[in-house]
Amino acid sequence: MKNKLIYLTGFMASGKSTVGPILANTIGWGFYDLDKLIEVETSLSIKEIFKVHGESYFRKLETDVLKKVSLLNEFVISLGGGTIVDQENLKLIKGSGLLVYLESSPEAAYKRLRFKRDRPALLFDGEDEPTEAEFINRIKSLLKNRLQYYNSADIKINTDNIPVGKTVDKLAEIIEKEFYGKTN
Repeated sequence: MKNKLIYLTGFMASGKSTVGPILANTIGWGFYDLDKLIEVETSLSIKEIFKVHGESYFRKLETDVLKKVSLLNEFVISLGGGTIVDQENLKLIKGSGLLVYLESSPEAAYKRLRFKRDRPALLFDGEDEPTEAEFINRIKSLLKNRLQYYNSADIKINTDNIPVGKTVDKLAEIIEKEFYGKTN
């Protein structure tokens, strides 16, 4: 039987780290952000891990930390945008909890990410700032590579122009039904 775990996946800035703790508080569960756990374990930021050790090192850490949190019960876990691309991770997630895809369009992601410079996958070579079109094209390219994994989620919720509270309410209702058999 699966644990009472909700894994939130989606592209960068889809709302995982915002929705996660509010949802957890609403339903009385704990919350972990997988990237924050990795940062605490290594005393390095995700950006520093990528820069110093590379992506493959980061992905191994990610799997190790995921194995630990998959044993928990009554937790909401915010995953990194690329966590589920690894088949071992996806199998672990699907076997231990409910995977929720917080979907956002490339345009919505751009609006939320345009001033962020701490996302390794969005770093551009060179010194010039990317144009809006270049930035959106980078998002589309990354999203295209991950979409098949995101679409394997048990539940999909679009977060474009949806207030956080409405997303949380919808997820809380789903959790009540899935884990406690309650319906409104």
